[in-house]
Amino acid sequence: MWTTLFLVTIYVSQACVLSDSALTNRGLTCDDVLNHCKAQQEYPWTRCYTKKIANCTLKGRFTPPNFILKKVNISKETEGNITLQHRVHIPSSALKMSRGNGSEEEVSLVSTVIDSSYFDDVAKTKGRSLIYPPVHTQGIVLGGLVLVVKVGNHPVRNLSEPVQLFFKYNKMVENPACVFWDDENKRGQWSKEGCNITDGGSEFICSCDHLSFFAVLVNPELKVDKNNAVNLSYISYAGSALSVVFTFISLIIYICLHRQRPENAICLHMHLTGALLCLHLIFLLGSFLEGLLHSSYMDDWRCSVLGFFLHWSLLATFTWSALEGFHLYLLLVRVFNIYVRRYLLKLSLVGWGLPTLVAVVCAISGVYGKYTLTDSSGQTSVAHMCWMSSQFPHMLLVSYITTVAFPCLVILYNSCILGVVVFKLWGVRRSRRGFEKDGSWNKNRGKWTGLWKDCATVVGLSCVLGLPWGLASTTYILPGIYVFTIFNSLQGVFVFLWSVALMCKPRSDDNSSTRDHSSQKMMTTSFNN
Repeated sequence: MWTTLFLVTIYVSQACVLSDSALTNRGLTCDDVLNHCKAQQEYPWTRCYTKKIANCTLKGRFTPPNFILKKVNISKETEGNITLQHRVHIPSSALKMSRGNGSEEEVSLVSTVIDSSYFDDVAKTKGRSLIYPPVHTQGIVLGGLVLVVKVGNHPVRNLSEPVQLFFKYNKMVENPACVFWDDENKRGQWSKEGCNITDGGSEFICSCDHLSFFAVLVNPELKVDKNNAVNLSYISYAGSALSVVFTFISLIIYICLHRQRPENAICLHMHLTGALLCLHLIFLLGSFLEGLLHSSYMDDWRCSVLGFFLHWSLLATFTWSALEGFHLYLLLVRVFNIYVRRYLLKLSLVGWGLPTLVAVVCAISGVYGKYTLTDSSGQTSVAHMCWMSSQFPHMLLVSYITTVAFPCLVILYNSCILGVVVFKLWGVRRSRRGFEKDGSWNKNRGKWTGLWKDCATVVGLSCVLGLPWGLASTTYILPGIYVFTIFNSLQGVFVFLWSVALMCKPRSDDNSSTRDHSSQKMMTTSFNN
């Protein structure tokens, strides 16, 4: 009996060992393969990744985002959409080669995207520069993502019918080059061997005779060298510091004005100024902590929190600018019957509630984290910022919707409102004292005074409506970048000047029989002279 018990114990122990071994080999999830290969220090890590990604297991029932894992028939060509910007077309000959000497009719297809910073880290492991051989790589990785394609368990090389990889782009770039990661020299570098590229108008098409880690290297049409980048950084820091000081002063002025003249327009200015103050303050805080982040002093959750508030304050600024335009619409277009019950409360729910809702949803989705900035030479910059994480799969889509599409709509709407303001001012001046019957200017001193006031009103309203953000359309040239940086970093100063204009303007309509309880005036400094 004891002999039987001893044999059973040995059998169970061996079974447990085998079970643990199988769990180690097969229990690695597809989400953990990348971190596993980097942590294990297997060199090069790309070989570890291609080996283990083919046998990884899915976590739960759902496939990770931007990840394809499926069985494909070798007798038919196959296609796959990895992201909105990446897709792949694999011919049947490549699928047949991937099975080697096997007789199976189906092979596994694995395709995903990896952040390009992982490949920069490979170059750093040997203490070398991030500048790869010029013959192979001059430029930056398009979109910051590298496309990975793995089929079967046998190497796929020297194809007669090439694999096609599609990379969409929406920016003006030049000198595109289709490359793959070559780790044969035990250091790793980008190489163009076996790959050709064609421009399809909205996407680059790479045709390669093998499977590997693929990317498109491009040079932005506009290059900002290191000296200009440093100058722009100093301008941003100095301008934001001034904006913090002046928006704080403006907030105090608006509070005092609101006590004297409880008008809705002044209250709207208070909210917009508060959003601007948060934006510039958080930007400066993130810039100050950049060095700490680069030295790994800050942990991920702190950077995510900072990115959350930076995104939230930016959205709040644009939302309140849109509400300023909506308020002007009521005053200039609707004019009559514009009383809204609890008007300011409803505007506040939209102005602060909408940005908070969007930012919270993004935070729950894991959008925020460390964003790595790259320069025009293709090197990964040492500069980082707490914003949307570069490793978040849908970072480009979220950034486009919340920081490009939404601001563009706000700027377009507010530009139309400003056009209505200019039209109204022109009509008022013409009907009162700006023109004679024949259309010539009157030669009086009031003419130039009124014109100056109208111009000041239009310029002031442009800043309140957030139109300086529209200067982003000029950033395709270097002077445009400087103009955009200067005007937008100094928005707090412009808001301060507008608050001073409101403070210096004597209260109008004091003797009027109708009081402006529903903000029946466009602005305190608009039409009354």
